[in-house]
Amino acid sequence: MNDYNRKVIEEFRANRGKVGGPFANTPLLLLTTKGARSGKPHTTPLGYLSEGEQMLIFASYLGAPKHPAWYHNLVAHPEVTVERGDETFEARATVLEGEERERMWQKAVTAFPFLLEHQAKTSRQIPLIVLTPRERL
Repeated sequence: MNDYNRKVIEEFRANRGKVGGPFANTPLLLLTTKGARSGKPHTTPLGYLSEGEQMLIFASYLGAPKHPAWYHNLVAHPEVTVERGDETFEARATVLEGEERERMWQKAVTAFPFLLEHQAKTSRQIPLIVLTPRERL
């Protein structure tokens, strides 16, 4: 984990989900995945869009040519842990495809216009993932 993410995670946990800086007005969650190869837990702060009980996240990686490591982890192990505000729960990650992805992409870019810039920087299609809560911890 890089120092920037570590600071955001610490601030998130210390302030019950509230952070400053570039994430100050962004709905933020912490996603903990199991390493695809190592099996070790990895936590990443991510912006999200609420869809009822579900949350939509996106693997934009700022428009980098490769998917972020957390995306590969959740594809290999779709059972994840989510921290949102002061609640923690298990969730199932589902990568959206086809018509459902396109419908949700429109919602995502309306809420987060920067996604269009990220998509323009890369030839890969930015994955959209729905997190469906399993149980509250």
